[in-house]
Amino acid sequence: MKLDLSAPSTNKIKASIEITGSKSETNRLLLLQALYPNLKIENSSNSDDAQVMQRGLKTSNGEVDIHHAGTAMRFLTAYFASQDGKEVTLTGSKRMKERPIKILVEALQSMGAAISYVANEGYPPIKIKGKKLENHKVSLPANVSSQYISALLLIAPSLENGLELNLMGEITSVPYIKMTLGLLTAIGVDSTFEGNQIKIHPKKKIEDAKLVVESDWSAASYFYSLVALSEVGSEITLTSYKKNSLQGDSVLAEIYKNFGVETTFSKNSITLLKVHSPSGRGDLGKRALNLDLSNAPDIAQTIAVTCFGLGLGCRLTGLHTLPIKETDRLAAMKTELEKFGGEVFIDHESLVLNPSKDIKSEVSVDTYNDHRMAMAFAPLALKTGFNINDAGVVSKSYPDFWKDMKRVGLGVSPVEQN
Repeated sequence: MKLDLSAPSTNKIKASIEITGSKSETNRLLLLQALYPNLKIENSSNSDDAQVMQRGLKTSNGEVDIHHAGTAMRFLTAYFASQDGKEVTLTGSKRMKERPIKILVEALQSMGAAISYVANEGYPPIKIKGKKLENHKVSLPANVSSQYISALLLIAPSLENGLELNLMGEITSVPYIKMTLGLLTAIGVDSTFEGNQIKIHPKKKIEDAKLVVESDWSAASYFYSLVALSEVGSEITLTSYKKNSLQGDSVLAEIYKNFGVETTFSKNSITLLKVHSPSGRGDLGKRALNLDLSNAPDIAQTIAVTCFGLGLGCRLTGLHTLPIKETDRLAAMKTELEKFGGEVFIDHESLVLNPSKDIKSEVSVDTYNDHRMAMAFAPLALKTGFNINDAGVVSKSYPDFWKDMKRVGLGVSPVEQN
């Protein structure tokens, strides 16, 4: 599906949008629900990834195809490794077979798991014979994807002796680890996180529990970008959010103050208001945003596009996990921003964008099977018209994204392809 995007009739936006539950929280709770069936979940994500996770958890034997869902790959690897008697092969898309999983597999193997590689060592597909995991002490590099760490933490309370996890080196993506620990606490699991060591106590049963999933802060980032790129006075209200969020991407509320966007928290919602315009076009080079996003790498693409749209420079660091996502997000951002006339420099963990005077139009943005590429660029329609190729990729995390862009006022229309 190819879409043509254009600016609304006015760049002063006013809208209210309901956003479904966080994909990150939903997938964690789905795994915990599989371990503790008396856990009830409300406001689950309607994303493809959450549906893949649900289907996978219902499988006992055979092949489980998780497509592009990296979270499901990591979480299901740990889950099936700990399920005595279950035997599955976890596989996925072509890109998934290029995404490393060796660190998690080796950690599980050190605990006694029976996991083998079907094709290339270190990468999916993997064959798992579930068994009782005896060893409860394991070490893991601390600067890897937090999903490896969370995968182990989520199965930990179901293990006979719980888990003692030693993280080696500097820990990145701490908010995602704390999200996992927060959800474990919410269902009555005791844990400690001191220095580089996490301990999870075993728990055979939990009391009946009902947890409401907070809406996805990653999804909120695209509305922050829209407000930042719109006229002063623009306002968007989003539900359902809370001030003391478990999600690392909630740092958006602080970051987007740099772009003149203020966040007001109500009981069950947030309101984003454009209160002033930052120095940008016509005042170039005076201000470059310097951010370490090691705790919130998923919002890097959105921030880079916002800066470009405002004519601001930025230096975003802590992005070492982005090259192994759905695509190499650093390389993809460089390619696509340069189509619009941006000047971008990248290395293995950072992106530098220089201020630019102009934005090219009639560009076709490629999405690389990456939902965040499509969604991050969409707000740029407030500044110029362009096309997005394979726009349906947003269903991975946010199936209603294009409907909600129309509600905000963006022109979103299919492009006829021969």
